Amino acid sequence: MTTLLAATLQPGDYVGFTFFIGSMAMLAATVFFFFEMRNVDGKWRTSLLVSGLITFIAAVHYYYMRDFWVENGTSPTEFRYIDWILTVPLMCVEFYLILKAFGAKMALLWKMIFYSLWMLVTGYLGETVFRDSSALWGAISTLGYAGIFYEVWFGSAKKLAKNSNNPTLQKAFSTLAWFIFVGWAIYPIGYMAIPGGFLSGVLPLESLDIMYNIGDAINKIGFGLVIYSLAVNSKKTPSTVTA
Repeated sequence: MTTLLAATLQPGDYVGFTFFIGSMAMLAATVFFFFEMRNVDGKWRTSLLVSGLITFIAAVHYYYMRDFWVENGTSPTEFRYIDWILTVPLMCVEFYLILKAFGAKMALLWKMIFYSLWMLVTGYLGETVFRDSSALWGAISTLGYAGIFYEVWFGSAKKLAKNSNNPTLQKAFSTLAWFIFVGWAIYPIGYMAIPGGFLSGVLPLESLDIMYNIGDAINKIGFGLVIYSLAVNSKKTPSTVTA
């Protein structure tokens, strides 16, 4: 009974609205990705499985985050970071999975996971434990993002995609790279807008949750749809591996 009352959305609660939409959108995407696994070639099923796991984990957390928001009226920071620390590394794993057939090594996998965890753990410390020095911790966190950005735009991941001579893979990889550059930009903007940050006071705190919720849905579902498109279109384009 308490859970049902906590999940009651009040008129005009636009933040709560995006939490509800986010939870349902992630759940719908999960069902889609899991059911479509049987319609793609075997080599892509793990990638699509990971896409489904990403949206499933997010759907579960958004279910709890929407209740937390409705009951307390404050941002569910801890829940959000628990979600990110599970889903963001999995999004980075997707780069390794789609490039594995073209020579990607385990070193790339662990490197991407390390960068993502560095970014999230230090970001969490700056937003909670060391709030007074959030700007410093934000700069430290950005080093992790910079590592991911470098890998997908200029580093080994980019070179593997370019050398694959597979236009379908290259198009999908380029789209995922733009998600990293543009889609993920919403998170540091939100981080800098917290009290003590460089953009403190510029944006209302309520709008940050709206930005995060919309950004999460677009990035996580969008990532999965790109992987799904790659898996489907790869049937029409034979893979080419170059030494």
